[in-house]
Amino acid sequence: MSSIRASVHGQWSSRWIFILAATGSAVGLGNIWRFPYLTGENGGGAFVLVYLFCVVMMGIPIMMAEILLGRRGRKSPVNTMHTLAAEEGLNSNWYLLGWLGVVAGFIILSYYSVIAGWTIAFIFKTGMGDFIGSNADQTTAIFSELISNPVILLFWHTIFMFLTIYVVSRGVKSGLEQAVKFLMPALFILLLIMVAYAMSTEKFFDGLSYLFIPDFDSLVDKNLFSDLFLPALGQAFFSLSIGMGAIMIYGSYLSKESSITFNCFVIALADTSVAILAGVAIFPIVFTYGLEPSGGPGLIFISLPIAFGQMPFGTFFGSLFFILLMFAAWTSSISLLEPAVSWLVENRNMTRIKAAYMAGFIAWFLGLLTVLSFNHWAFEFTFAGTIKENGLFDIFDILTSNIMLPLGGVLIVIFTSWLMSRSSTIDELGVGDNNIYKIWYFIARYIAPLGVIIIFLNTMGFFKLFSLNN
Repeated sequence: MSSIRASVHGQWSSRWIFILAATGSAVGLGNIWRFPYLTGENGGGAFVLVYLFCVVMMGIPIMMAEILLGRRGRKSPVNTMHTLAAEEGLNSNWYLLGWLGVVAGFIILSYYSVIAGWTIAFIFKTGMGDFIGSNADQTTAIFSELISNPVILLFWHTIFMFLTIYVVSRGVKSGLEQAVKFLMPALFILLLIMVAYAMSTEKFFDGLSYLFIPDFDSLVDKNLFSDLFLPALGQAFFSLSIGMGAIMIYGSYLSKESSITFNCFVIALADTSVAILAGVAIFPIVFTYGLEPSGGPGLIFISLPIAFGQMPFGTFFGSLFFILLMFAAWTSSISLLEPAVSWLVENRNMTRIKAAYMAGFIAWFLGLLTVLSFNHWAFEFTFAGTIKENGLFDIFDILTSNIMLPLGGVLIVIFTSWLMSRSSTIDELGVGDNNIYKIWYFIARYIAPLGVIIIFLNTMGFFKLFSLNN
């Protein structure tokens, strides 16, 4: 039966607006902040190779499945899963899959907002010339001073969360569309400028070699599943916004005429291109100025300011870069808040404004745990052979990216390819029972879930890998 429901929250005005919005959800700190430091921590080119495999073989098919569910249900993720389970004659407990995504996105938003607050702080630090002529020691000291001060972190976290709440409270056309229409193309242009600068550095080819030539010798003593495939899979899900309810709720605003297959490939291509460009821009700078590639979450906030301090018009371009990085984070954060807000509107009869401020306040409050993770409540633990230094922030990151998002993704493809009728998925994908559908169906049914499950079960020596350091 064809889906004829209409979303109570509105609809994107065009296919390209949806692509911009979904790309805005996908492109953000996950690409420009998280991808480079995970690449540095997990073997450089070897990690990139596995990451691309995860995007193609697991990320894109699962994204297609999640958008399919969103458009067919036309509601918040929780209510969509409840509706579709009833429509297919399945157990009503499938609504819990919707909650898994909403909760995962909510936890991510709580710490994402804190990291995004760093970008606002760096707009002002760069604009005031703090990095002119700086070296690695000086930028490291500036960054360390920022994250060691919980009052300052709380201030910027609050500012960013308010910006997120404001956009979401305005709805689809007045808020979400206007926020993504011009910001994403501008970020892409700025990244190209940063790549052009990286090409002028003396270690440009060393950076390219590190990024694109796998060094498997560095992985001899590591568990390939837990030390390489799991971080790559988690990054693919994090970067593509899979399994956190964001893509499902955006899919619920997508018109019936728009091609899910085409949209997913364009979104994945844009998202992956930004991640790769970020690596091309950052690693030559890292090697040129003697920084450590495995610099962790602070890598982009330590390496790039050095370049801005050395390049012509660096203060201008540096300020503009961090402004646009903040905007990229902004477009992602609104997609993380949207699923919870849509549920409150549907189930608690709240106005969108009241729902946005209530959900936003809870996420802000939870973010206080991350604020304190970088200073007063910091502690070390080991996960998958890697020492983590930032306590609850790292636990939230591991819990969501390595456990909740892959688990949500597996359940999404199981629901769509094993439990939904073929006629329902064919109708929603709109491609007919042709080769495109058959390829997606096979990958979604066998390869994607099997790949995620094998990687996931290998780390369910999880509790053995997860131990406090004394």
